[in-house]
Amino acid sequence: MNPDSIEEAVPADALQQWIDANVPGARGPVTISHLSGGSSNLTFRVRDDINDWVLRRPPVGAFLATANDMGREFRVQQGLAGSAVPVAQTVALCDDPEIIGAPFYLMEFVDGIVYSDADAVAHLDPGQALAATDELIDVLARLHAVDFEAVGLGQLGKPEGFLERQVHRWCTQWEKSKQQDLSSIDEVARRLNRSIPAHTDSAIVHGDYSFNNTMWSRTDPTRMVAVLDWEMSTLGDPLTDLGMVSVYWEAAGELMWRNRSPQPHRVNSGFPGVDHLLARYETTSGRSLRDIDVYRVLAVFKLAVITEGAHARIRATRPDEDTAPIASTVAALADLALELADASPVSTLRGN
Repeated sequence: MNPDSIEEAVPADALQQWIDANVPGARGPVTISHLSGGSSNLTFRVRDDINDWVLRRPPVGAFLATANDMGREFRVQQGLAGSAVPVAQTVALCDDPEIIGAPFYLMEFVDGIVYSDADAVAHLDPGQALAATDELIDVLARLHAVDFEAVGLGQLGKPEGFLERQVHRWCTQWEKSKQQDLSSIDEVARRLNRSIPAHTDSAIVHGDYSFNNTMWSRTDPTRMVAVLDWEMSTLGDPLTDLGMVSVYWEAAGELMWRNRSPQPHRVNSGFPGVDHLLARYETTSGRSLRDIDVYRVLAVFKLAVITEGAHARIRATRPDEDTAPIASTVAALADLALELADASPVSTLRGN
């Protein structure tokens, strides 16, 4: 991101005035640099003479009150502070879009490594890779064990009927977004609708939990120092998080990232197979995974729908662009979801 774009996203003078008025301990003029972000929320590093912060805000020109809820991210991390889930310390929230053009918040900068690709885990030996995987799953189990009422997050969502709403939402979204007729995805939708477990748990759900959204210690590569990107967090069925982690770990992750750098667990032999992840979560959380295949099929179905949504946006905004590769990815994900359903011991998923 060039300096002009940074200034557009975070006007330095306006931010300085707000910090001076609202952040105790601020000292001196701020400098701003871009860390990450694009179609999702944007992340910047903000420093003054003694402080080192991270600023999060929605994309420029794409602020949606529900999809880019800065207050949600801030409150979740504030609620989890002091819990067994590592999060950055929150500093201040600004819900006035007039200050820099959108709501934003500040949190303390956490220095660490995101295991986003093969290069990021090149320093891990096999034992460390296994231990980091266990930590990834253990932190997820600890998140799902948090008493959301006790930490002030009881209004984060409506956990009752969450899974049923998820299935309905993504089936509806497919109909709104589809650019191609895929019998496989229609069949998966039919099977999911009749396979929703009768009884589900309620917990804080991250919504997009994976190595890509966690940060790790530079001195102890098996210790997570922060869970990042809480924009999709809510109250719901915790096994939706586990289902997504597990399918990212296998073929669905390869399909989603096949045009990017290889994912860590695909290139380092120290990372275990998906069965280890599921067994670790079951032991750590104490939850039964009897119906986990429903959540795994839903996760791949969701990835197919999300990718088809991107396909639709490209065709609407850049009609001359070749969308055959993305259409192929959607079809492959749909086929994978059906394969998972066919292989499941859950009879309703198998179509019986």
